[in-house]
Amino acid sequence: MPDHIDLSTYRQQFPALNNKLYFNYGGQGVMPRVAEAAIIQSYEYLQQIGPFSGEGDAWITRECAKTRACIASELGVKAENIALTESTTFGCNIPLWGIDWQPGDHLLLSDCEHQGVVAAVAEISRRFQVEVSMCKFWGLTSDADFLATISSHLRPTTRLIVLSHVLWNTGQLLPLADIVQLCRQYPSHHPVRILVDAAQSVGVLPLNLAEIGVDFYAFTGHKWWCGPEGVGAVYIHPEAMADLHPVFIGWRGVVVTETGEIVGFKADARRFEVATSAYPIYAGWRESVNLHHEWGSPSDRYHRIRHLSQYLWQKLAQLSGIQCLLSTPPESGLISFQIDQKYLQAGATHTALVKSLESQNIMLRTIRYPDCARACVHYFTLESEIDQLVEAIKTILPSL
Repeated sequence: MPDHIDLSTYRQQFPALNNKLYFNYGGQGVMPRVAEAAIIQSYEYLQQIGPFSGEGDAWITRECAKTRACIASELGVKAENIALTESTTFGCNIPLWGIDWQPGDHLLLSDCEHQGVVAAVAEISRRFQVEVSMCKFWGLTSDADFLATISSHLRPTTRLIVLSHVLWNTGQLLPLADIVQLCRQYPSHHPVRILVDAAQSVGVLPLNLAEIGVDFYAFTGHKWWCGPEGVGAVYIHPEAMADLHPVFIGWRGVVVTETGEIVGFKADARRFEVATSAYPIYAGWRESVNLHHEWGSPSDRYHRIRHLSQYLWQKLAQLSGIQCLLSTPPESGLISFQIDQKYLQAGATHTALVKSLESQNIMLRTIRYPDCARACVHYFTLESEIDQLVEAIKTILPSL
């Protein structure tokens, strides 16, 4: 940890940590006090100036611009390539439905994607006669295996690959830059675009999307960034934006003359924004992002997350009756594990384990595929909290 930071004092910024052991950052982060205060102040200010007024409109425009700039700085891209959304899934739907699909086009996704994305892909296949195939990521661990699997599924008709930078069910980190290069070199009828579900990578990994070269990168602010619910965004590569069409259309994305005539869409990623949002929460999102920098750089925080991930993985690996999903510590903050078969055959379930832990104010979650429990560690998680979690699992397991 940085020498200048007293972690116990720093953690006081997060009220949710006062009465529980929290290991659910992959579902939703804990919001800091400065974010709560900024949201309240913004709502109060907007009411004072008039929420529907000329001054109010100017304030909203500034808030959106500041938020895009804040996000772009974190990701190493230009603000003009950021579209504000409400969630990761909303961001994924923008390129999913914005591509001009033709019958016979091929879409490839992995078997470790979130249900919301899988459901959208199935509907696209039904409506547009798009051929969908699924490559098996579950069980793979080496970069070479991921690349070989993707390569074996590519076709001349492949237009889009959908995958996660960090797999939400196992915590596995994918070699995204290498995947981008593989797809760029593939001789397809169309450029093979890559849509990344970045729900578990933004706020965890140090990122420079301009260097990686990814086409679409959708994420939320309420998980690892610990922002409020209802904020998200998608990065769209300039080349990918050229042939992407807006599907969700509203006043925020169109250009209107003084006489009210619609003359087209905005030239940048704002064309994919729709209509009224809860603008005051943007200030809370920015405050959350800025607070993390008070502790350390993105690289500092990621180093700490990996240390804690390894610490928890090793503790669980040594625990009788528990099997970690990955054979080595994950390079993310997600650690998934399973109860041994002898306990499952005796009637134990991961749901029962998680409920029992929650009754002790220890927050984890279950995953359906594969059937397991998942714990998340952030850079401000304490080793002592991990020790308490492992001890609680050890105590509960025989009684399930």
